[in-house]
Amino acid sequence: MELLKNRILKDGKVIGDSIIKVDSFLNHQLDIDLFNEIGREFKKRFSDEKISRILTVEASGIAVACIAAQYFKVPVVFAKKYEALNLDSDTYQSEVYSFTKQRNYNIRVSKKYITPEDNVLIIDDFLANGKAASGLVDIVRQAGAGVAGVGIVIEKGFQKGREALLQKGVRIESLVIIKSMDEGVIIFD
Repeated sequence: MELLKNRILKDGKVIGDSIIKVDSFLNHQLDIDLFNEIGREFKKRFSDEKISRILTVEASGIAVACIAAQYFKVPVVFAKKYEALNLDSDTYQSEVYSFTKQRNYNIRVSKKYITPEDNVLIIDDFLANGKAASGLVDIVRQAGAGVAGVGIVIEKGFQKGREALLQKGVRIESLVIIKSMDEGVIIFD
């Protein structure tokens, strides 16, 4: 997706050799025009699937998932990272490790919102080591639902996330794959 690649090159900031900061348009301040193009692209790439729900994890995946959901005309469900009094006690749960936060989380989804009849598209902003996406796949499978695939905005191709998901038999559609970020230079696959 050339529009996204150009935006990453223009506004992305490389930190070290494994972090790209895109908070000016993707996960802090949001460029809604860009998000609309991202949503349209996910719809195009998954047009062969009958999607009934989109699933993401809080927090930065929610905005992308919501815009994409408009094109699929389906609800968005997001896995919660934190315990809350208003969260149903009957949930699907999976433990995930956050690369950026450097800690484990238990993510939860109420059993009311994913059923065996669903075909779920998982959407997230980044794919690094695949822990969040793998946890979401686990939740969908606990529900007995189908996993239509995983849609990723930016994949760090030099990390192991794709490999982890492929081992689970999951289709992956990444809009942009970064091959490397050596010495602050972004190279796309």
